This record gives sequence, C-alpha cells and structure tokens, in this order.
Amino acid sequence: MTQDTADALHTLAHEHLPAEIAARWIGLLRPGLALANATATDAEAEAATDADAQPGPRSVVGRLGGLPELPEDQEWPVWEGHGPLSFIASVDCALLPSDALDIALPKDGTLAFFYFDGHLDDGRAMVHPRDPDSWAAARVLYVPAGVPVTERAAPEGLRPYRHVPLTTWVETTAPYPWHPVVYGEFEPMPDDHPLWGEDFQEAMEDHPGCLHQIGGHASPDQDEVETEVAHGVLGGPPWNDPRIPEEALRWVLLAQFGSDDDAGMMWGDLGSLYWLIRPQDLAERRFDRAMFTWQCG
Repeated sequence: MTQDTADALHTLAHEHLPAEIAARWIGLLRPGLALANATATDAEAEAATDADAQPGPRSVVGRLGGLPELPEDQEWPVWEGHGPLSFIASVDCALLPSDALDIALPKDGTLAFFYFDGHLDDGRAMVHPRDPDSWAAARVLYVPAGVPVTERAAPEGLRPYRHVPLTTWVETTAPYPWHPVVYGEFEPMPDDHPLWGEDFQEAMEDHPGCLHQIGGHASPDQDEVETEVAHGVLGGPPWNDPRIPEEALRWVLLAQFGSDDDAGMMWGDLGSLYWLIRPQDLAERRFDRAMFTWQCG
C-alpha cells in the first residue's frame, strides 16, 4: 500500500471513529492500482487521486482509447444484433506493480477492455448485469505475452476515443459503507452505527477515490457494484434475497474506468464503467467470465 494514502485513511478513521471500530475498519482496506494520464502535470495527478503526485517522467503502463493491438486470429468484439464494441482501455500486466495487489493479476500479457457505448444506436440498447442478453456488450480480452499482435482499425462507423497514455501507482482503497464486507465485519449495524455517522461520512467524501483503477475496492457512483453484479448473476431475485450479499462477496473489482475529458469519454452523467471477476476465474485467466456494470451520479 502507498504509505501516504494508508496513513491518511488511518488518521481519518482514528479521528472520527471509536478506536476499536477504527482498527477493524482499517483491516478492511485493500490495495489498488490508480491509473492516471501519464502526461498530466503534478497538480493534475494530485487532483486525480489522493496519492502524492509522482515527480518527473511517469512510466506508461497502458492507455485509454486509441486503437487496440490484437492477435491476427482475434476478431473485433461484437454484440450480435447491435454492432461492434468500442475499445476503452488496455494495460500491460508486466508493467503493473501487481505484487502489491491482493488479487492474482497476470504477471505478463495484456488486458483489453471493450464496451458497447451507445454511439452506434444513440444509446437505445441498455447494458446491465440483470439482462443476460446484454452481457456480450462488455468484454475483457487477455492477450498472453509473446503472441504477435497488430494494431486494428476501428470498424466502420465506430469513432475511437482519444489515446491517453496511463501511468500507475499503488493506492489504498476503502470499502463502500454499505458493502457486504462491512456488514460482515460489523453486523449487527444499527442506524446510529459510527461508520454511518455524519462526521465520518463527510470525511470520507472529502477523501477522493480513483478515477481509473485496477483491483482494490471499487469507487461506486451509486451503490456497491458487487451487489449489482450478484443480483444479475442470480437471475434478478428480490433485493432482500439473502443470496445476494453472499454472492456479492464472491466478486472482486478487476478494473474501473471513469468519465475522462482527455480521452473524450463520458459515461452518462460523469459515470464509471466497472468490470468484476471471481478470484478463481481470475487465477484461471477466464476473463470471458468477467461481469460488467456501470453507474453514474
């Protein structure tokens, strides 16, 4: 974990929570990899996350937008009946400090993220985990190291997003206050539980999350994304079904990408895209089993 961000969250917890609750909440923090524009100024990098800006040149580990590099035998991802998906981002796993994470990210190879962003149909088709017919509208492709690749032109009618090189650093992330992992640690949680107190919640709102991120706790724009995915995977049962929080705990964040002016990306009203995966599927490199959701404020 980045010492500065970990210290900031530790201090925040001890200032606003009883000591015993603060210690238990700190135990729920997880390391993630913040992603930001590698050409941004130090001030812009600081604004993108609460981590200290990395001085001087920043190494490039991936990118938003542009054109993807794919193996010759890999077809451009398509949502049948709707059209090709847009290329969102890619990361070079060999360049990521993945040893700092608590998920089994590949040590090499490339992850590429595609999403049907609505540009081809003016947003008429909705992509959501509760609609299995839309699951093909968001894809994660893994290209192993050593596989020859070539840059692909975008399919006709698809306008690529602007190319933004990405750099990374380790960032400490906190769980959403109503995440099942929080309930699991502190249940029963009455309405006046300190974690839901106004002082602590306001302090957390002043502690910005990551705009783009690999691993760690997601920064939801609405409610916990794991619960949305669990609800969809279970076939859309009533929201009080006890299986939903149990299933939510089986999913971890693979990546999130927020709305980004530099890339020309806007997901609803300043929203974010989220890809989640079960740890076993991640360890087995079954990225075809990753699930997607998106939120906006």
